[in-house]
Amino acid sequence: MRPMYASIRPFSMAGIYIHIPFCKSRCIYCGFFSTTSLSLRDEYVRAVCRELEVRRDYLHGDPIKTIYFGGGTPSLLSHQQISPLLDTVYNIYNVHAREITLECNPDDANESLSQLRALGINRLSMGLQTFDDKRLRFLHRRHTARQAIEAVAQAKAAGFDNISIDLMFGFPGQTLEQWKADVERAIALDVQHLSAYSLMYEEGTALDKLRAAGTIAEIDEEVSLAMYEYLMEAMKRAGFEHYEISNFARPGKRSLHNSSYWKGIPYLGVGAGAHSFDGQTRQANPDFLVTYLQSAEKGHFPAEIESLSRSEQYDEFVFTALRTCEGMNLETLKNTYGTLFSDYCLQNAKKHLQQGRLLLENGQMRLSKKGLFVSNDIMSDLMWVD
Repeated sequence: MRPMYASIRPFSMAGIYIHIPFCKSRCIYCGFFSTTSLSLRDEYVRAVCRELEVRRDYLHGDPIKTIYFGGGTPSLLSHQQISPLLDTVYNIYNVHAREITLECNPDDANESLSQLRALGINRLSMGLQTFDDKRLRFLHRRHTARQAIEAVAQAKAAGFDNISIDLMFGFPGQTLEQWKADVERAIALDVQHLSAYSLMYEEGTALDKLRAAGTIAEIDEEVSLAMYEYLMEAMKRAGFEHYEISNFARPGKRSLHNSSYWKGIPYLGVGAGAHSFDGQTRQANPDFLVTYLQSAEKGHFPAEIESLSRSEQYDEFVFTALRTCEGMNLETLKNTYGTLFSDYCLQNAKKHLQQGRLLLENGQMRLSKKGLFVSNDIMSDLMWVD
């Protein structure tokens, strides 16, 4: 039997990400690999179980602290399909899981949530995006605002006490007052975690094509910044910790899995289009379902492997550390990358420290509130240039 919780050992931890690419329909902003071939779900589950077996040595036996079902739409899998995936992980890996997350669409929230809870899943991530039905239709989301609110209530009734919701802001034509209403409705749901993202126009998406055709226009940058500022203020008033640029949590409810990404902790990603990181290299599975299923039949999973240079590792350290409220530890920076990189970082940080966009306290360098609004520019200035 899978334990609901287990004690954590005081040494290296790792995570497992399981990509579930199935969707009933595709949202216009999504740049992740997905497919509407729902008839292949059972075959896909068997393939992922096979990959978990084949790649059992990738994490070198490190204890697994987090398991994350992402997508796509993982909630399109039944508990009978999720169960063998978790069984395979527990049977093969050194699991000491504190957090098992499943991404869930609001319109998939039903009596099966209790069954998912019984499997050991203890955290849900729900993509609500907005409480405006017109904007939900614009995004090609399948749920309504009413279903979103009901889904959170159903999750609580099923025993989930660690629920995260996603919101988007910066829609074409959206006003600050409309965004304020979304934020306040989200707070009223009394969940434990919120992620908020500005609407992104990723290349190749339907959203990007609408912009290119002149059908829609991006929101004014000043309005978008005002939305972000209101979000920070409102979440602080509601008792949330702003622990990462886009993420807010009740005390003790940070996303452990995503925090591992920002701390450079190794993780294994399985499934079509999934990415892995072992501390030195990144690995990407092919994002083509038929190719992935054929690989499973052969018991061999070819992947694109990228070895990170010393400067690329430094860049990732800077980028991920500065996204968090703690920022980067300068002693860790120096001990890990040497004085060449640490001196370079401090030299390029000077103007931002002087202008109050970066703060340096007790050996930690982090973004100030002012710096959060121009975080990309600051990070770019600290990146290594040969």
